[in-house]
Parts: sequence; C-alpha cells; structure tokens
Amino acid sequence: MDFVALYIRVQREFLSKESSGVFWVMNNMSFKLPRVLLPLTVSLGLSMATLLMCAPVNALAQQTMVRGLPDFTELVEQVGPSVVNIRTLERVRTPSAAGGGMDEETQELFRRFFGIPMPNTPNNPNAPRQAPRQGRTPSPEESQPRGVGSGFILTSDGFIMTNAHVVDGADEVLVTLTDKREFKARIIGADKRSDVAVVKIQATGLPAVKVGDVSRLKVGEWVMAIGSPFGLDNSVTAGIVSAKQRDTGDYLPFIQTDVAINPGNSGGPLINMRGEVVGINSQIYSRSGGFMGISFSIPMDEAMRVSDQLRTNGRVTRGRIGVQIEPVTKEIAESIGLGRAQGALVNRIEPGAPADKAGLEPGDVIIKIDGKPIEKSSDLPRLVGNTKPGTKSNLTVFRRGATKEMSIVIAELEPERVAKRATEPEDKPKSGQSVQGLGLVVADLTDAQKTELKLKGGVRVESLVEPALRSGLREGDVILAVGNIEVSQVKDFTLAVGKIDKSKPISVLFRRGELTRYALIRPIS
Repeated sequence: MDFVALYIRVQREFLSKESSGVFWVMNNMSFKLPRVLLPLTVSLGLSMATLLMCAPVNALAQQTMVRGLPDFTELVEQVGPSVVNIRTLERVRTPSAAGGGMDEETQELFRRFFGIPMPNTPNNPNAPRQAPRQGRTPSPEESQPRGVGSGFILTSDGFIMTNAHVVDGADEVLVTLTDKREFKARIIGADKRSDVAVVKIQATGLPAVKVGDVSRLKVGEWVMAIGSPFGLDNSVTAGIVSAKQRDTGDYLPFIQTDVAINPGNSGGPLINMRGEVVGINSQIYSRSGGFMGISFSIPMDEAMRVSDQLRTNGRVTRGRIGVQIEPVTKEIAESIGLGRAQGALVNRIEPGAPADKAGLEPGDVIIKIDGKPIEKSSDLPRLVGNTKPGTKSNLTVFRRGATKEMSIVIAELEPERVAKRATEPEDKPKSGQSVQGLGLVVADLTDAQKTELKLKGGVRVESLVEPALRSGLREGDVILAVGNIEVSQVKDFTLAVGKIDKSKPISVLFRRGELTRYALIRPIS
C-alpha cells in the first residue's frame, strides 16, 4: 500500500468534505470515517509515510559509514607515545693534528719542494718538544651519525624492540621519545636471523604497547604504521594486509602490506584497528630504493619468542637436525606417489648430525614434525628452529612410496657452514650400458668411487642424450633409485626401468657431489 498516496487522499477529502464524515474505499470495502477522527488519520498517514521514506535513507547512511575509510586519529593518540626514534652512532678515527692540521701527504710535499720540514713535526729538529700524555692516541676518535630507525616500547621499565639491522655495528644507540626526552640505550641482544633486537633505556613509567594476536589478523584488514622515515619522527601511514605467511627466503614468514614503509621506518610497529602491535616493519620490495607498494613486517608472535630469549639470555638458541632441503614440486610429488606437493625434500645429510643418527636418507620427504604438517619446505627450519635443543621429536617421512615414523633428538643450531664440495671421481668405468627410451648410458661404481662417495651402491651416468639431457642430469651423477625402486648396480637399474610405466614421467633419485635430489625423465615413446 502506498502510504504517501493515502496521506494525500485523506488530506484532500478532509479539506473538501463538509459532512460529519467521509466514506473511504479500500480493497472494495467502504469505511465511514467520522470527521473528528480525520486529523488523527492524517497524522497517522504522515507518520507512516515519513517512516517508510526515511528507513531506506538511514540504512543507506549506515551502509556508507561501514564502507567508508577508517578514522586513525584515536589509534595514533593511543599508540603514538609508545613509538620511539632510534639514532645510531659509530666511532671513527680523525686525522692526526700534527703539522698544523696538514695530512702526511701535504707535509711530504713541503719537505720535497721547499727543503724544510713543517713546524711542529717530528722531522723538524728545532721544533719545541712536548712531553707525551699518558693514554693519548695518535688518532683520536669521534662519534658520527650512522643511521636512523624506529622502535617501540615493550615494557614500562624501558625495554624497546626494534630491528637487528637498525643497531647492527653501532657503537652508541640514542633513543628519543615523543616528549623529546633522549636516552642512551644499551643493546640487550640482536638476532640477525629473525632481524629482531631489544635495547634498554634507564626510565620508568613508559607507555608500553599492547601485543596483538597475529592469528586473528586477516588479509584485507586495515593496519597502520608509525615510524621515522628519512628521520621524520612519528610519521603515520596506513594500508591493508596484502598477504600472510609470505615466504621471502628468510627465517620467518612475513606479513605483507601496502603500508608505505621507507628507510627509517625499520623497527617501527605495525598496528591493527584495535590498537595492538601485530608486527615489526622490517623490509620493502623496491627497484628504486623507495616504497613501491609492497612492504613486509615480522609477525609479532615470532618476534616475542625471540625477544624473550634475548632478554633472558642475550642470544637466541635454535634447533637443528643437520639436513639440506629443497621444495617438492607437483611433478615430483606425483611421480613418487606422494600425491600432492608438500613436505621438505632431503638432498643432503650432514655426517654425525641428528638426522644421520635418526636414520634419515637423502631423497626422503619430511612431511610432519611432532604431528605438525610441513606444507612447504621452508616450514621445516622454522618448526625445528623453534624447538628447544635436546628435545626428542617425531618425524613423519615419505620414503619410496610409503610413510615412516622415526624419532630424532634436536641439536642446537650452529653458525652456517659452507658445504665442502666432493671431488669428481677420477677412475671411470671402462664401459657402460645404454638404456633404451631414456637416453642414458650408465655403469657400475667402482669400489674406489663407493668409498670416496660413501655409498653402498648406485649407477654412474656415463653419457646422456634426449630425453635424459632435458631432465637436468649430468655426466658423473650417481643414480640411487628409479621410480621409488632402489638400485645398486646396472642390473637393478635395468630391471627397475622395465617395471615402470613409460607413458608417464619417471622420477630418478640421484647424487651430485654431496647433494641428493630428484630429476624427472619423460621417456620417448
């Protein structure tokens, strides 16, 4: 029913009729309205029409408010005082003051062209001598600015979190609060692997930040950053979360945002709309050196684990099992029967390491640790690294078509060492056997080669053409398994190839130097 039209009609009848009442027809029914009730009817019609007309407007207004841009003013007032500016200084040697401030080259120039030494120099016998001062150095040091970064207050008694690269190599760290107070800070600890550092200033009653739950952070959510880009203190920028768990090759998964981050923002907080810190602004992707719409922040849960260890021990201890890994591609996963691309493919095991003692083998795919799935290879070092050294953990391993459970004792992570590359075997077999359809000529390993490579068996690639050449195999590689079938000699290799469906890519587990990996050969039909 159109209540606006109803109101107009009622008003028209009310103004035109002089009788004691009017008849109103609605839905083929007649109603007699006494004249005394007409004002009430008119008022009711006006109220209902106004309500119906305004309802869509109010809903639209509310919808517009929801879709509008957020107001960050309260967040800045709340979190801003907790953000600090960090300046670092380094001590450098100044030139010697001998010779009236002239350097050695200038003094030598005067000596050669004028034939006299400059006054107050050691070469001038007539120069007045001064007694040497105790502790005086020939080249005094002075502090010079080294860099500018940001940080935020973790606790009210002066613990401050920032990036490790902000304070790396600094001889002196200066922290400036928003109220312009400046303090000399002491570096409690810095962890380069996670790029997290903690410094301490002598102050109390400081406004500490609230740490948020990163698991609640959603892609598309609004976030804000406060820092000192190019030394401009307490600059505020905002954007949204572009992605989570972004793997950039570093030790931690990053939060990706489109918040403007520039040099000087490093170490500052990434803040959600509840005023909680969910990350530390750490890196940007840039081809120009400036912001290009992609920035990365360290998740706060990972950063807090690191900072707790830094505050307790001054350093971070991480677990290790002594393996070198690589990703599992979709093709490799399908060819070895894993089903989908998951886990971490072991291509090298350090002798005597926990993995070696536990019985892991090159070519194994680690798919779980302590029941936690390893979706991609970078998950393994993170999960192992967060495990306390000495802990006994359980690994789920996929090996030649079947899963296997094994126990392993986590060791402490040592400084990275460069793997020593094994020398290529010099004594080659005199003859080899060609494998039809694969483009391979293989031969048995000699006893000397087995000893040098520390292998019990396998076949060595003597030469190769298409399609093996396209797989990435090279002469000198040692094939250990074909299609999940282990091979010790050429006879085993030939039998294994005969059992495989050559209409599909064939997975080949091979050894090159100290690394073990997979290759896929697509046979020629």
